Formats: sequence, structure tokens, C-alpha cells
Amino acid sequence: MIRRLAGCVREFKRPAILTFLFIVLEAVIECFIPFITANLLNALKAEDGTDLSLVFRFGGLLIGMAILSLCCGGIAGYTSAKASAGFARNLRHDVFSRVQTFSFENIDKFNSASLVTRMTTDIANVQMSFMMLIRIAIRAPLMLIFSIVMAFVMAPNLALTFVVIIPVLGGGFFLVARAAMPAFRRVFRKYDRLNESIEENVRGMRVVKGFAREEYEKEKFGRAAGDIKRDFTHAERIVAINSPLMQSCIYFNLVFVLLFGSYLVISSGGATIDVGQMSGMITYGFQVMMQLMMLTMIFVTLTISAESARRIDEVLREVPTLENPENPVVDVPDGAIDFDRVSFKYSAAAHKDALSEIDLHIKSGMTVGILGGTGSGKSTLVQLIPRLYDVSEGTVRVGGRDVHEYDTEALRESVAMVLQKNLLFSGTIKENLLWGNPDATDEEIAEACRLAQADEFIRSFPEGYETKIEQGGTNVSGGQKQRLCIARALLKRPKILILDDSTSAVDTHTDALIRRGFRAYIPDTTKLIIAQRVASVMDADLICVMENGRIVASGKHEELLDGCDIYREIYEQQTANAAPEKEVG
Repeated sequence: MIRRLAGCVREFKRPAILTFLFIVLEAVIECFIPFITANLLNALKAEDGTDLSLVFRFGGLLIGMAILSLCCGGIAGYTSAKASAGFARNLRHDVFSRVQTFSFENIDKFNSASLVTRMTTDIANVQMSFMMLIRIAIRAPLMLIFSIVMAFVMAPNLALTFVVIIPVLGGGFFLVARAAMPAFRRVFRKYDRLNESIEENVRGMRVVKGFAREEYEKEKFGRAAGDIKRDFTHAERIVAINSPLMQSCIYFNLVFVLLFGSYLVISSGGATIDVGQMSGMITYGFQVMMQLMMLTMIFVTLTISAESARRIDEVLREVPTLENPENPVVDVPDGAIDFDRVSFKYSAAAHKDALSEIDLHIKSGMTVGILGGTGSGKSTLVQLIPRLYDVSEGTVRVGGRDVHEYDTEALRESVAMVLQKNLLFSGTIKENLLWGNPDATDEEIAEACRLAQADEFIRSFPEGYETKIEQGGTNVSGGQKQRLCIARALLKRPKILILDDSTSAVDTHTDALIRRGFRAYIPDTTKLIIAQRVASVMDADLICVMENGRIVASGKHEELLDGCDIYREIYEQQTANAAPEKEVG
């Protein structure tokens, strides 16, 4: 895990190394300042404070060292910020790029709220830890070691106080951090649930308001936020013990140095230890305490970030279940589709197949309608064509070749899907349509929209094709959204067009006009239409009726009316109270 995360430093190794060098230099300078100050005090005492040249000489040296230390610290701050921000940028890029390679099976393992948390909160935690590692985690141990060494060099007798203080303070900090860590670990798992609650509420705001469930959503969010607050409060209460423990050790060191140091100064007449050494020991005592405190903070932060790092690493080491062959085929000759004894389950642990024993053969250019109840496997069936999932058993062929032989991108470029849940991205209508074909001209865009029955309502907007679409397409109706998505798919001029219940929000007359546009615009494209309305598939070359993951009947409209009870029941229910609408064209 560390090796994978460290690999994200890449081009920012240089500022990370420079941070280390300047931090070492800063630590050395800061540790020598109390030593020089002690020598100045002793020299002034020996001269009875009359030699001002000593003050100017030592003072100039101290000012120069302070300025040099300040410059080193400032440069280290800049380089560490650059290295850590660059590391986080690379890490986000790698995680996001990894997610783009996932199949639906991989994505099913991580819900969207969890992925958002990993790419925001978790990476921010790891970024902070990385900055602390290359700066504070280097500075604190060096300052601790240098301060103790200099203290023993200057006053070995008084330095013995560290033999008592360091184990007490270090052991206390370790126990405090250890007790707080379980609460910090729980928090990150609860962040997922909090983000999921926010995401569901924002996405389903219309439903929430339609059912007047605002108070319920507030309570649900409050519970999730309250859980996080309780865990953080519990952890912070434990960590707060650090402060009184730190203060106790500082005052113990101060009292010990003042009492025992004064005794040595008086009893030895300054021969064993003098006022300068006492002053330096007090300073070194503060430095040692502060560095121990910083090490504890680093330990706490790193332990918190370890959980974040593990969650990020889960994404980075996730192996895509769909891979290209060694020598993939990049040309899809036509839109012929064959399912040979295909069975599929969403995971190896699933007890039931989502699809069972599917045998279906579709010639290129055919229009195929797929009917069935909810959960019958209609959407699952068509998702196997562009390899959004891989079959568990059997073979799916496109253009006469097993889909496993194709380059995945080339295969998906030849297939256009208008999904059951239509999605538009934030941007203009034109920008959304260009997803289908980035090189499409304005005339081609307008033609595709006319065929999808979208051109008229687009031109009714003041800004026409430059009208801004809000995130998720919330400023257009369901039917308008469906027609825009169909136009986007038509611009692709695919070899296979899949409509997954994508005309459910338009009236039957508009639906018929759209299907007439298909026949004129993409006659050689294989068209698979999943629908709930029999009217949407009556004129198809082949209609398949699905139930419980199986194709229970197939044929033309008249054949199924005579030979399939399920199809006849659906047809009669839909036409019981109204005469069938006359087909257009």
C-alpha cells in the first residue's frame, strides 16, 4: 500500500527532498541558538556585563542564525506545500482514472457516496499526513535528538530530568493516542453513510418535497451527523489529556532545573554549572516537550490517515474484471447479435442467475422489441452486448465475433445506449449532444434532434442549443430529457442502438414519430427497444417476451398474440379502455 501511494509523488520528488534538507538545516540551527545564548550569558557574567562588543558579536550571530532558520523554515513550508498538493493531485488523478477502468461489477463493490468520500475526505487526510511526514515528522525527531544531545553536552546533571520526563510523556501520549484511534477509525466509515444521506436527499429532492418528508430527512441526516459528532467528541476528550500531561512535564522540568540548577550554581560557585547553562536547559526542556507533543500529533494523524490510505488503496488495487485481449479486434463489421446459451449472475456468490439459457440471434439492421415485467432481466440482457458485464456461461457475439475478442473501447463505440435512467451533464444542450459525436456539425445536430422530436422544444428556449442544462438535467422535463438522450445516441450513428425503456415519458404519437425517424436515419443499425408499451414494439421485426431471466416467447406481434399468453395479456390490458393508436408512417 505504501509503495502504491508513494508512487503518486512522481514529479514532486524534488520539492519533497528539498523539504527534508531545509528542515534538517533549520533543526540544527535552532538547536544551536540556546547553546550560543548560554555562552553569551556566561561571558557577560565573567565580564560583569561591561564588554558590549560581546553583546554585538553574539547578538549579530544570533540574529543571523535566526534569519537563516526563518528562511529555511519558509522554504521548507513552500516546498512541502508544493509536494503535498502535487501528491494529492496525482493521487486523485490515479484514483479517478482507476474508477474509469472499472466494469459495472467493480463499481457495484463501491457505492457512489463511498467513492466521493475516498476522493475528497480520505485524500485530504492522506495529503495532510504526507506534508507532516516530509516536514514535521522529520523536524520533530531531529529537534528532539539534537536538543537532548546539546543538553547533555551543556549540563549533564540537569539533563537527567529528561530520563524521567521522556518515558512518562512518551508513554502517556502513546496510551492517549491508542485509546482515541478506534473512535477515529469508526468516523470514516460513518462519513460514507453521511455522504450517502446527502446524495440521496439532493438527488431525490422532488420526491422528498412531494411526500413532505423534509423533517424525516432532517432527522436521518441529524442521526448520521450525530454519530460522527459523538465519535469525534469521544476521541477529542481522550486527546485533550495531552495538554495537562504536557503542562505537568513542562512545569516539572522548569521546577527541577530552577531548584537543582540554582543549588549547583550556588554550591559550586559557577564551576559545575552557571546561569547560562540554566537558561539553555530551560529552553532545551521546552524544545524537548514540544517535539514530543508534535510526535504525538503525528502519531494520531498518521493513525487516522492509515484508515483513509487503506480505503484509497482498495480502489487503486481493485482489478478491473473486464480486460482487453492481447491482440484485440478494433473493427466491428456490423450489428448482428448472437446469444448462445447465455447465463449470467451479478456475483459468484449469487444464488440465482439473473439470466438463464438465453438463445437469441439477431441479424444486422433488425428492430427487436423486448417486453417483460420488472426484474425479468431485460436491462441485464442488453448490458452484456457492450460488455458492461461479462457472461457467466455461454457466448455473446457481435458482428460474428465473441465480444471478448474486441477492443472494449471499439466495441462500445459501435453501440449506443439510451439508458432507463437518462442522464444529462451540466453544460449546454449542444455540449451534451456532442457526447454522441464530438465532430458533429450544427446541421447534423439539428437533424438528429428533429428525428428525436427534440428540435422544436430546443428552439423554443431563448438560447436554443446553447441553453444551459443544470446538473442531472433538472431544468428539463422527463420527456425532453429522453428525447435529448435519443438525439445524442443518433449522432453516434452506431451499429447497434439500445433503447432501455427510454420513451416511457413521451406520448405514443411522439414515440411513433421517433421510431419512424430510426427507420429513415439509421436503417442499417440494429435496434433493440425495451418497452413497457406494446405499441412501442408492435412493428418490430422480432419481439422477445422475458420472464424470470428467460426468453419465454419470441416472434412478430401477430404470432405472439396467438401463441403467448403473457404478451396477449399485456396487449389486452393496454388496449382494454382505448383503441390502439394509429401508427405513424
